Amino acid sequence: MTAAAGTHEPTLSARLARFAVDCRDHGVPDAVRADIPGRVLDILGLALAAHADPGAEAAAAALRSVRRWGGVGEATVIGSGDRLPAPAAALVNGVLAHSLDFDDTHLPSVLHPSASVVPAALAAAEAVGAGGAALVPAVAAGIEVTNRLGMAGYLPETGVNVYFERGQHATSICGTIGAAVAAGLLHGLDAAGIGHAIGIAASMGAGILEANRTGGSVKQAHCGWAAHAGVSAAVLAADGLTGPPTVLEGRFGFFTAHTGDFTADALLGGLGTDWEVLRTVYKPYPSNHFTHPGVDCALALRAGGLDPADVAEIELGVAAPVLRTIAEPIAEKIRPRSAYHAKFSGPYTIAAALLGGGGLGLSLDDFAGELPADRLALAARVRCVADPRASELFPRAFAAVLRVWTRGGAVLEHRVDSSRGGPQHPLSAADLATKFQLNAERAVAPERIAALRDAVLGATGAGVTPSALLALTAPAA
Repeated sequence: MTAAAGTHEPTLSARLARFAVDCRDHGVPDAVRADIPGRVLDILGLALAAHADPGAEAAAAALRSVRRWGGVGEATVIGSGDRLPAPAAALVNGVLAHSLDFDDTHLPSVLHPSASVVPAALAAAEAVGAGGAALVPAVAAGIEVTNRLGMAGYLPETGVNVYFERGQHATSICGTIGAAVAAGLLHGLDAAGIGHAIGIAASMGAGILEANRTGGSVKQAHCGWAAHAGVSAAVLAADGLTGPPTVLEGRFGFFTAHTGDFTADALLGGLGTDWEVLRTVYKPYPSNHFTHPGVDCALALRAGGLDPADVAEIELGVAAPVLRTIAEPIAEKIRPRSAYHAKFSGPYTIAAALLGGGGLGLSLDDFAGELPADRLALAARVRCVADPRASELFPRAFAAVLRVWTRGGAVLEHRVDSSRGGPQHPLSAADLATKFQLNAERAVAPERIAALRDAVLGATGAGVTPSALLALTAPAA
């Protein structure tokens, strides 16, 4: 796919840039246009909920830091009313969006695109005074590029996602480029300018996943840094900084650095006609997505009459690749060091599903404050193993089987081949409305939630500006 010297074959970044500009100049399909407002609404709800969550410590740290940086107020911080330079606002908003691990997921790339792209697009739109109608193609193009970069690092013949094998957070690495595309479109860059923004952003993306295993709040900041870097790359491109044309496929380019190999068809096949943004699913539970099929199983057994007091032993079978995230090291997973880290524990999320609950099955309250002793005791009875069927389905679906041995000698079992909210079982419009309501009401007065929802849905027309929309998230005087 590399452009040979002396030929006119477009480079990968040039083809992505042309796709993005076509989205802005010629519009996106109706299904995509209808999808994007829900992405924006979900991110706003998550950011608002993060303000009220003491576990979202990275967002508080980011806001303290950027307030010290100062600068001209160009864009709004969701939920605080702060006006900051656009890259700084994008940073805080991206951290808020990813802090609760409740943001959407694309399969099979297994990354979270909206938490980087939406904050970047909102900040750039405010900075340049773009109307709400400009958000849709920018967000759509940014998410599509993010997803396809993630897919290109998934090797279907082996079932391996190379980013994850190397401990890299594809969400932020790919999201930086997607954020740059979205911001660049809003800044009015042409295809050459978007190509330079991609080339610049590729030098800025980063993210290491070790915090999923052993702690630290830095992962909460990954999407914020991606949004910050994406907005910065777009501004730098607009002001004349340039990037290498072969930044993706080149000998020292993006894929060589991050994956060593890539699937070109996943990046470009059907681009503009087969939309990966429509395969981006919403989470029903505020925990690592790999835990969701196990939660589904536990909720089903509980609904069938299982009494947690009768549980002697539990076996959670999941796809082999996810064990490293939700089951290892075992000491960290049966006794997570904080409520935030409990979101990445297979054993703890099973215990929470059997003993807690709320929201759409599990709620943010299940991951707040001190971890209850009864849940920790039950989590200690959960062992996690690789399940062949779940491994076969991964990563196009998240599957699990839960087996429970009771004190009376009975064996109960429940299996799901695709978790709730996944491609086979997407959340309904009512579910998404409930999720937004429950998240937003943690920080916004009830009478303002409907106005915010209506403003987001109306922002795809000419009547609502991003600044007016975000003003509705500010705390009451």
